[in-house]
Amino acid sequence: MNAGEVKALLESAINSCEVVAQGEGCNFQVVVISTVFEGLSTVKRQQLVYSHLQEAIASGAIHAVTMKTYTPEQYSAL
Repeated sequence: MNAGEVKALLESAINSCEVVAQGEGCNFQVVVISTVFEGLSTVKRQQLVYSHLQEAIASGAIHAVTMKTYTPEQYSAL
């Protein structure tokens, strides 16, 4: 799996999201920006993202993921 595939997977699974993915092999860093994160704790946001990566993690295509999650407002304030 490559960063482009991780990006496409998350963008197709999470409504109205933008993903920046980096990494190679089976280790990736992702930034996910979406309105679906509004009102969710950091843990709930991460659980949501992991739920869409679970199959790739179980197969070994993804070994490690480091993620940051933001609402559009939070991201624009960076």
